[in-house]
Amino acid sequence: MKAVVLLSGGLDSTVCMAVAHNKGYELYPISFNYHQRHSRELSSAQKVAEYYQASRHLIVETNMDAIGGSALTDSNIEVPNGNVDRKDIPITYVPARNLIFLSYALGYAEVVDAEQIYIGVNTLDYSGYPDCRPEFIEHFQTLANYSTKATVQNNKKITIETPLINLTKKDIVLLGAHLKAPFVLSTSCYNGEESACGTCDSCILRLKGFNEAGITDPIPYKSRGEQT
Repeated sequence: MKAVVLLSGGLDSTVCMAVAHNKGYELYPISFNYHQRHSRELSSAQKVAEYYQASRHLIVETNMDAIGGSALTDSNIEVPNGNVDRKDIPITYVPARNLIFLSYALGYAEVVDAEQIYIGVNTLDYSGYPDCRPEFIEHFQTLANYSTKATVQNNKKITIETPLINLTKKDIVLLGAHLKAPFVLSTSCYNGEESACGTCDSCILRLKGFNEAGITDPIPYKSRGEQT
């Protein structure tokens, strides 16, 4: 059995790798150099892939900074300090990112003959991104069913697996701890420095999850804020 795993190097995708590994899949992680503002997450993804002895770790380059419109791809847009209670979609949203990433993953799955694609989206403790919602995954699954030679000619189904979609960050941390996921190799900070900032949305959500799970996050932070 083979599974493609979207691996950003963050907490959620690392736990996703742990889930797929625990189910006995031969792992084919896929990561993206989309000209994001830092490369730290790619370095983390490579370490996580090596930890799980992935059959092949594919890194795709796509210049999403050419589109712009996100603090994660445009160095002229500041990464905001965390406000995880906001109702609007934050400036850290990268337009259509998961749509693009899943499309690459679908092609990769067809080539390596994988029947599952794992993606670590979740809808409870997240930053409000529209491409993390169940509705998005459901519609992409329908599209995937009509998009490849494997599905149209060979009668195969490539399933989008979202094992974290209904989990809080606390639940994700607990699941990762149970599966012995290498938290220390992962990174979540939008700023990408050696020590995580502790103040961006992603850091705040991650720290909140570890704090509520009663587990110390093993990565270094400049500040652990009010979540500890």
